[in-house]
Amino acid sequence: MTSASRPPTSSPLLDHSPASLPARSYYDPAWFEQEQQHLWAKTWIYAGRVSEFSAGTLSRRSIAGENLMVVSDSTGHLRAFHNTCRHRGSELCVAETQPFNGKVIRCPYHAWAYSASGALVSTAFGTPSDDFIKADHALFPAALKVWNGFVFLCLADEPPDFEPDLGAAILDNWPMKDLAVGHVFEKRLACNWKVFWENYNECLHCPGVHPLLSQRVPIYRKGLMAPNEARDWTPESAPVPALQDGADTWTLSGKLCGPAFPNLSAHERAEAHTFVTLYPSIYVVAHADYVRAVNVIPLSPEETLLRAEWLFLPATLAQPNFALSEVTDFATQVMIEDGQACEINQRGLKSSKFTHGRLMPEEFDVYGFQQWVLSHLPAEP
Repeated sequence: MTSASRPPTSSPLLDHSPASLPARSYYDPAWFEQEQQHLWAKTWIYAGRVSEFSAGTLSRRSIAGENLMVVSDSTGHLRAFHNTCRHRGSELCVAETQPFNGKVIRCPYHAWAYSASGALVSTAFGTPSDDFIKADHALFPAALKVWNGFVFLCLADEPPDFEPDLGAAILDNWPMKDLAVGHVFEKRLACNWKVFWENYNECLHCPGVHPLLSQRVPIYRKGLMAPNEARDWTPESAPVPALQDGADTWTLSGKLCGPAFPNLSAHERAEAHTFVTLYPSIYVVAHADYVRAVNVIPLSPEETLLRAEWLFLPATLAQPNFALSEVTDFATQVMIEDGQACEINQRGLKSSKFTHGRLMPEEFDVYGFQQWVLSHLPAEP
């Protein structure tokens, strides 16, 4: 589900019903491997909040089968490297997170040592010959970018531009760097990662799959994500309220869980939920009182890990009567409902009779996502 950053001026509906991706793209190991090599290995992938990488720690991350290491030096400055020693290839960071002195990274096998910036500083008990040049044996770097307190990694030697769908400045009025993780929800889904993203990109399923959400967001009751998707919409059409009467946010009661973020514009407050998408690994939903980030992690052709984080101001979490479940239960129910729908979808895709589907004009974002996937693959696998 998406939302625009400003009032719409045109209809996004497709003028045709295009074919969907081939069914095998959702379960074929060869197709999955092509995506890992050409898509996941060449785009920006979410790795965690800055707060997860404490000063003086090494943290292990995996992207497209590559073992990476995020280094947070003694000052908390972050860098990323391939998690392999230049001597004989030993893993350097051997735990999910481990401490180091913030200055020297030492190989646990033969004790080669590297600075926090990746330069080789010692070969320990090995004595190099004259033809060995230390400067040529630094750690292999990986690209790292911090955006609004989110850390992203990229394996590509020449990373692409970092481009959230609504622009890098879309969350500037939210106090993103000050927010703390207050809750985490994880769920393994028996579906391909693309099935989940396609579910996210349309609301034709909302009236039947999400009764609570469709009650909270009036436009969803019509199977639409935004008013300009209606067949009779024109730029002169009256605005549609973002939330049901009496509701201010996505909580069970509809009430704010704490003080509203003070710098939001009147439009941002009225819109109530701003969706920001960063394919292929994360979307962010910003409300007036909290933010939720959902990480999509492919585990295999037919298994995906969903990891959601709820972000709050520390003052909100510190309220004496703060009811965390009042906030988290709402979206958790939505994600569980989406997960069930995605698993049903995945099972049906395996039918020998189903080779591909046809998209409806309202599924313009599904079509856009599928074209984005294909644009990263050298050819149909």
